[in-house]
Parts: sequence; C-alpha cells; structure tokens
Amino acid sequence: MPSLADVVAALDRLYDPGRAEPWDAVGLVSGDPDADVRRILFAVDPVSVVADEALQWGADLLVTHHPLFLRPVHGVAATTPKGRVVHRLLTGGVALHVAHTNADSADPGVSDALADVLGLDDLRPLEPQQTRAVDKLVVFVPESHAERVLDAVTAAGAGRIGAYDRCAWTVVGTGTFRPGPGTSPTIGSVGAVERVTEVRVETVLPRALRVPVVAALVAAHPYEEPAYDLYELAAEPGTTGIGRIGRLARPESLRAFAERVARSLPATAAGVRTAGDPGAPVHAVAVCGGAGDSLLDAARAAGVDAYVTADLRHHPVSESREDGLPALVDVAHWASEWPWLAEAARRLHDALYAAGTTVETRVSRTPTDPWTLHTAPRLEEGSNS
Repeated sequence: MPSLADVVAALDRLYDPGRAEPWDAVGLVSGDPDADVRRILFAVDPVSVVADEALQWGADLLVTHHPLFLRPVHGVAATTPKGRVVHRLLTGGVALHVAHTNADSADPGVSDALADVLGLDDLRPLEPQQTRAVDKLVVFVPESHAERVLDAVTAAGAGRIGAYDRCAWTVVGTGTFRPGPGTSPTIGSVGAVERVTEVRVETVLPRALRVPVVAALVAAHPYEEPAYDLYELAAEPGTTGIGRIGRLARPESLRAFAERVARSLPATAAGVRTAGDPGAPVHAVAVCGGAGDSLLDAARAAGVDAYVTADLRHHPVSESREDGLPALVDVAHWASEWPWLAEAARRLHDALYAAGTTVETRVSRTPTDPWTLHTAPRLEEGSNS
C-alpha cells in the first residue's frame, strides 16, 4: 500500500508541477504524507458534493483538476464554502491534491483526453511549450581523470537525455599550455610549454543546473584552472503545451460534428453552442479543455476548420466570425475537462502498480457544472433556427 508521499511523487511525474503556469496553485493541498492511501477519487472541482462523495466512498485522497485555493489565504475556518470543504476532508481523513495547468500542458493531458473522446488523431499541441532550456558543456581533461570528471558532472545533473543518463561524447587530442608566474600546475613547470594527452568531453545539462554542474566539474578536475566551454542550445517546440490539434478520420459537416461533440461529452444544462455554417466541412480540429478563448488566434493560425473549447465570450466569438474560420464549438467548462479524469486515474494506477503497489481509483460522476437549467427562447415565426 503506497503512502500519500508515494502517490504525490507519482502524480508529479505524470503531471510535472514545474510546467504549471506561474499564477497557478498545484500540488498537495492537505494531508499527511506518511498516511496510507488505498482509495483515490478523481474529480474536476473540489466542492462540497465531491467532498461528500469522497467521504461516503471511503477515499483516502481526492485528486481534482481545479484548485481549491488559487489565491493566498490567511485561514481556513469552516465559515466559508472553501473552509468547510477543507474541514470535511481533514476530519474524514481525505487528502487533497491538485493537478491543474500542469495537467493541461502535459503529454498526454487534459486536451488529449478531450481530443480522444471526439475521435481526433495525429495530435500535436495547439500552443507548444518550448523544451526546457539546455546547455552543452565541453571540458578538456587529462586522460587519467576523464571518467572521474564525467561521473562528477553526471551526479550533479548533467548527461541526462530522456530515460538515459551519463550521456557524453569524447575524443582524445593534445592540450597545450604554459603555466605563468605564481601558478601551481598539476602537470608541467612554470614558464615551460607543456603538451598533454587530453580527452574532450561533451555533455548536456539543464540550464537551471549550470552552477552545481560547473562546481562539480571544478572540484573533480585535476587542473588548477580547468578549460571548459558552456553553450546555450536553441530551444525547440516540445510535445507539451496547451490545447491540441488533430484530424477526424473523415470530414463531416459542422452540424454533424457538433452532434458528435454533444454525444461525446457529459450532458449539461447549457449544452453545445456552435458558431459557423452548419453545412461547412470539418476535418482539422483544435481543442482546448477549459476556458480557451485566449487561443482563438492560435487556432486560426493553425488553419483548422473548427475549434472546441469552453467559456467563449461574445466579443471574441463575434470578432472571430468576422475573420472567417475556424467555426467555434462552445461546451461547458466542466464537461470539457471531465474526460481527463479517467485517463489520469488509469495512468496513476498503472504507475503505482509498476512500482509494486496498488490502489483503487474512481472517477466522480457527480456533475459539478454550476449551471442547472437552460430555458430555450421561443423563436418567432420566420426567425432563423
């Protein structure tokens, strides 16, 4: 049986908190890291009905997509809705963990799950995140100390490429130098030109680890003044990022595609709204789970036929329609993110099982969309339908 710390570590590997937006609040909100975890409930919103569900089921951990506290607080008294949720979870022994924008940008993440239920293939990010800043380190070391220096910089975090570590390239050559007055050379004499068989070692490192890697290099190198170079490598678009672009197996009309969206997502009071020519063909589609009108320009630049997201506002939609494509499909915020829950539950279960522990997971089917009633207006005779 894993501890809460074990589960949080697994969640952080799946949904790296370092990829969350700077304004976001992700990670463990409450709970004892040493506590055992047997049951985990996944939900979109940390609200009272979900807390009730977690308690009734006997969950030890509630994982939600939306944060409970997005802004700093100075207390959690049970005199507010958020405070009452915290107290109910704590007194019931249920921890709370949040994976928000780090799950949005993950590969796979929230928008991948939305794209999957809509039947989209060939997915790529709508707004890719750049790969993390990387440096290349080149150091020249006497042959006798090359392995020692490589081991030292590897221990400090260099040399990792994907699932491989201690990655490096080496070549043997001749180094030459002349020690000046006041030096204390490891090899050679003051004032005399020296030639030494040296190894050129090249490796990569996260730019954030530049200081400790260079410190490890200097400490392990036999020379008084090690010769090394650091190069900042160009960043490349990665597979992580907000939103996804994909394609339907076969084109279909916008009307048929909107019906596909309605069938694929949980029913909500607001339903599905569409802006565009109902008969226009849809093949390439962009999606963004959650509020996505900030990516309207990205969807247009991608040349897609339709863009599916939530919380679209009047003026951005109106301006977008004036510009033409893409057609817009607006769904409920909660519904657009709900498909991710099953994917996250499955991936966490599999990760813990691979580590030798098991948990029981459940996806909350309690609707937490805040809208409860949609009253359609009666169209007058001759109105567009």
